[in-house]
Amino acid sequence: MSALMSSYRTAVAFTPERFNPVPIAQSDRVKVLLVCLEPGQFIPVHRPGVDLTIAVLEGEGTLALGDREEAIGPGAVAFAPAGTARGLRAATRLVVLNVVTPPPTDADHAGVAAGLRRGRWQ
Repeated sequence: MSALMSSYRTAVAFTPERFNPVPIAQSDRVKVLLVCLEPGQFIPVHRPGVDLTIAVLEGEGTLALGDREEAIGPGAVAFAPAGTARGLRAATRLVVLNVVTPPPTDADHAGVAAGLRRGRWQ
C-alpha cells in the first residue's frame, strides 16, 4: 500500500485511555505508524523481535532503550534492534513516528499488553 500525507498532523489522534497507534502504511516488510500519547501515558518496556526506528515529531518524554533512559523531544531519532528493551513515556502530548520491520506479530505485542494490564511503564 502506498501512502502520501501532506501533513502527519491530519492523522494525529489522542485517546484518554492509553497511547494511540495510528497506522499510516504497511507492507509485508514494514509498518509505519504515528504513536500519539497524552501526558503520563506510556508504552511499557518490552523486548519484541522486531527492529524499531522512531522520530519524535512533537512533545517531550522519556525513551527507555536497552539499559538507558533518555529525555527526548522534537527531532530525536532512535533505533532499537530486535530483542532490545524499549519503552516510551510522555511528559507532554507526544507524537512519534514509528517504523517497524518486519511488522510486529501478536507475540511481539504481548509485552506491551502485559505492561498495560500492570499499569506500569517498567
